[in-house]
Amino acid sequence: MIDPATIDWRMSAALENVPRGDSEIASVTSLAYAVREWLRLDGELQAAALLTPEHPVTIDGEEAVAFAGMAIRALAARLPDHDGEGAVA
Repeated sequence: MIDPATIDWRMSAALENVPRGDSEIASVTSLAYAVREWLRLDGELQAAALLTPEHPVTIDGEEAVAFAGMAIRALAARLPDHDGEGAVA
């Protein structure tokens, strides 16, 4: 299980493989914003996206250096809302 308190949601993260205009330039922002941006994508784009945080995130004792598909959805389920309470999914 991921403990949301141990995730640094403010660290930089790149959301890749998502078309932006005429190119697929990675969006570099905070981890929280990148996950929220991923939630707004349609299913096909969600499946193609790759989320790479600035630092590894430890999940169930294992360090993950990148997330895709259902792994991003698992992060989204633990994403604190704007007040820092609860989750947004």
